[in-house]
Amino acid sequence: MMRGRIAYAGAIYEAYPEGNRVRLGDGRIRREDEVVWLAPIEVGTIFALGLNYAEHAKELQFSKQEEPLVFLKGPGTVIGHRGVTRRPADVTFMHYECELAVVIGRTAHNVKRATAMDHVAGYMIANDYAIRDYLENYYRPNLRVKNRDGGTVLGPWFVDAADIPDVTQLELRTYVNGALQQRGNTRDLVTDIAALIEYLSSFMTLAPGDVILTGTPEGIVNVNAGDEVVCEIDGLGRLVNVIVSDADFGRI
Repeated sequence: MMRGRIAYAGAIYEAYPEGNRVRLGDGRIRREDEVVWLAPIEVGTIFALGLNYAEHAKELQFSKQEEPLVFLKGPGTVIGHRGVTRRPADVTFMHYECELAVVIGRTAHNVKRATAMDHVAGYMIANDYAIRDYLENYYRPNLRVKNRDGGTVLGPWFVDAADIPDVTQLELRTYVNGALQQRGNTRDLVTDIAALIEYLSSFMTLAPGDVILTGTPEGIVNVNAGDEVVCEIDGLGRLVNVIVSDADFGRI
């Protein structure tokens, strides 16, 4: 089942796809642009993977790491479908990152790879923006690169794991102003989902609602204020986001 969360007329509702519209939990049907989209779930800890597609690592001239490159993201980074993301005026290269987001459904501690997928509740699309200007190095993404307010777009739907028959064969696509710029497939993950859960749970406990962002494939380009960025993943929907300037955001 696909389900999301929206704000409408002063209340928050569960929401469901209804053709090109959205059906509220009380049965009312509205256009996508009539509601405010929230992240589909109440998000716990966010674990983000860097350089987890071989071709993307090559694109950034980075050699293979010995273990997964993981960093944490704060809750203020998260916005929903059709939200806006600010592009600071002083930067020269800001790019999207279309990623498969894995949602933990059961507490995981010292989980082995063979049973790791039993701890997955479902999946979402993520668009995790990065600002290359602020990057110290590829081994240590700093806070200004990956923990910006509104820099991680999630949604539009949470999809139950049981509804995705093969998560290892999902195509990812990113369009900027309608032009296809990024394309990849989850079969090319350097460290797959089960191995990531085994790795993370070996030294810390994963809780229901925690989210693992599994990395982005090659095909990043700079985006500017006014650009519309659309991320798609097979079976998960279409995540829309717009880039705005400092002035548009009220920060001059």
